[in-house]
Amino acid sequence: MIWSSRTSHIVAPRRSVPAGTRIYAIGDIHGRLDLLDSVLARIDKDTDVHPPVSNAVRIFLGDYIDRGPDSKRVLDRLVNHCVTHPTVCLMGNHEAFLRQFLINPDVLTVWRNCGGLDTLLSFGLSPKIETNAQDQRELASELDRILPSSHREFLGGLKQYFICGDFFFVHAGVRPGICLTKQSEDDLLWIREDFLSSEDNFGKVVVHGHTPVLEPDVRANRINIDTGAYATGRLTCLVLENDKIRFI
Repeated sequence: MIWSSRTSHIVAPRRSVPAGTRIYAIGDIHGRLDLLDSVLARIDKDTDVHPPVSNAVRIFLGDYIDRGPDSKRVLDRLVNHCVTHPTVCLMGNHEAFLRQFLINPDVLTVWRNCGGLDTLLSFGLSPKIETNAQDQRELASELDRILPSSHREFLGGLKQYFICGDFFFVHAGVRPGICLTKQSEDDLLWIREDFLSSEDNFGKVVVHGHTPVLEPDVRANRINIDTGAYATGRLTCLVLENDKIRFI
């Protein structure tokens, strides 16, 4: 489902990141390696044309896997990218599914409806369209056996949120009325309507994904950059520098 959005005519108040810092924030990838590679190439070109003063950080907002065809290779690319570039990778609800599946195979009953079978296929597994409890245990055991240690470390090191200057980066959003650093993991990964409909000042501008929109949704209290990559072919990258925002 793609939610409606308000876009270019809604301008956030001037907020800024620290002097000398440039942020590249990338929305939900969902197994689209082709779009990830395109965004990384655009970032490289942007840094060549507009060299950052000192520090350029790439922030990925989670949901790297599921739905699209190349979840494993997306994880491969991100693992390598974290080695070569200053990078922050956040946890998405889909990564949480994968981690839970390794511990509790019954999670596949829900995860399959969110694209989990596409991820298993990308690892070379052959899940049945309909699986029973034994099938789920066998799939979890096999995934646990073949999951690269680099992927395991990557998934285990994902952050729930990241703060830079006047911006709070998170996968899904925050619960209004609760301190940003006291949010529950469930809300950080899953919240929708209570957050999306809120006009509260959260203390910082929340940059998030999780809920697909047709265009980046820039509001006074939040910026949604999940443009439904797996379905629309559009992976959005937000650039923050000083008190300016732009998209590449």
